[in-house]
Amino acid sequence: MKKLLALVLALVMMMGATAAFAEDLVLTIGHIGPQTGPAAVYGLATYRGAQIAADEITAADNGITVVLLNEDDAHDAEKAITAYNTEMDKGAQMIVGTTTTAPCIAVGAKAFEERVFMLTPSASSTDVTADKDNVYQLCFTDPNQGSASAAVINERKLGTKIAVIYNNADAYSTGIYQTFVEKAAELQMEIVSTTTFTDETTDYSVQVAAAKDAGADLVFLPIYYTPASQILIAANTIGYAPVFFGVDGMDGILTLEGFDTSLAEGVMLLTPFVADAKDDATVNFVTKYNDLYGETPNQFAADAYDCVYALVAAAQLAGVTSDAAAEDVCDPMIAAFQQLQITGLTGAMTWSANGEVDKVPTAMVIRNGVYVGLDN
Repeated sequence: MKKLLALVLALVMMMGATAAFAEDLVLTIGHIGPQTGPAAVYGLATYRGAQIAADEITAADNGITVVLLNEDDAHDAEKAITAYNTEMDKGAQMIVGTTTTAPCIAVGAKAFEERVFMLTPSASSTDVTADKDNVYQLCFTDPNQGSASAAVINERKLGTKIAVIYNNADAYSTGIYQTFVEKAAELQMEIVSTTTFTDETTDYSVQVAAAKDAGADLVFLPIYYTPASQILIAANTIGYAPVFFGVDGMDGILTLEGFDTSLAEGVMLLTPFVADAKDDATVNFVTKYNDLYGETPNQFAADAYDCVYALVAAAQLAGVTSDAAAEDVCDPMIAAFQQLQITGLTGAMTWSANGEVDKVPTAMVIRNGVYVGLDN
């Protein structure tokens, strides 16, 4: 999209960049994410969003060609390392990814040793960037999601007795849970039930029954969409209909194969992207995504789309050339991201020295089988 790229580059230029802009830049970016397995909804979305951005930039007649490499890691750390090695062998200069947290922690450690710059669209744990100056996040961190969720629930008076169901074997879920509880205590919110599960759990009836028996009128779910769908099914089975409030990992529940999406009616979650927004950039992206893939893009697609635009803007600012090796690109990209200010589909963004993005979350709700802004 020429307008968005022009805006990004204008912001870079306004910061007084001294690096020369290459007239003909071929930038090779690797994407790593799960495109098979239980987390495939996330990885397919990030790949598709990234590819749309790469195609737009290449077609924009700005002297920039983006070559997007793509590898499936199946949400597995070992496979993610293999995917990373494959893309580096193919000449990747930087990485969009990985999509999910555990693979991103593994790949980030190797990329740190080899000095390869990474921008993850959606791996939100603070462990992703910890002790690594080369790994940046475009998504909200887990602590931000937990505290922001508590604040929204409290401000909007969505529930008075709160239950929490989280995965105590997952860094993503646990991290959000911990900061949610801290913020809830600060706001004097009443948590009446806290139950857990693991990656091996298949029956969530005990957790749901505990929430119901405690009188919870809102259930907070800092989890991914697959267990969330099973919790909604279990609640429906016993006639339990509280408000369900989730986080970005639940985005994708509407495209889960075999799931009755009517059970997700009224589910709320935090997100940086609402597909029914009326600004030109969102409308154009949603239309293009729907035309290509026959579905509405989720926030993961939007985050990855913004990742590619951010990487291109930073590469321009850093003076990256087509033949530059990844290890030579890394430090200039780090410096560029410290200066970068861009506005994308997911909001206005800057980055801290630890790689954390600064942008404003919004809340959405599922109505009539689609995501809409909470105020719409």
